[in-house]
Amino acid sequence: FGSSRCQTLTRPCPLILRSVSMPAAAAADLIWECVKGNNSFIRKSRNMPVMSAEPGNLCGLSSYKFSGLANAKALNVSVHKTGQKETILLTSINPRASRSQRPGSRLVQAGVKKQAAKGFAQIAKATEGSLYRRDLLQLAQEKYRRVKTSLKKKKVVVKSRRAAK
Repeated sequence: FGSSRCQTLTRPCPLILRSVSMPAAAAADLIWECVKGNNSFIRKSRNMPVMSAEPGNLCGLSSYKFSGLANAKALNVSVHKTGQKETILLTSINPRASRSQRPGSRLVQAGVKKQAAKGFAQIAKATEGSLYRRDLLQLAQEKYRRVKTSLKKKKVVVKSRRAAK
């Protein structure tokens, strides 16, 4: 370790800890320029726009506006199924700045109420109320409405055999 004060291996040397600093995060524009053409989340098909399966991408389009990788503030509404239970989740970036350096804990998922009025209010509070991606409020509420309708199951109609006679 170079210093005579740091001979013991049980305690870390304070001189070494002070010299190590966290690397600065790259700018969102630079990250987008690096990942826009080729990343593991891109899904390409003929006669279709380029889609993206990245976490935090609201519309599933591969664009800077909706990107969950490049944007400093990502937003998504999705469904998570655990057994029979289906939960609607609102995904956003962790408010703690230190979590942006950790890919595993960068995104935070919060449950959204299935009651329409409360769900819309919850999404509005998360976006407009906290000044977090207000430009995506209408799209997030529309996706919430579509996700909610996709959870509805068709009722099984049983035909009576007696009515035909």
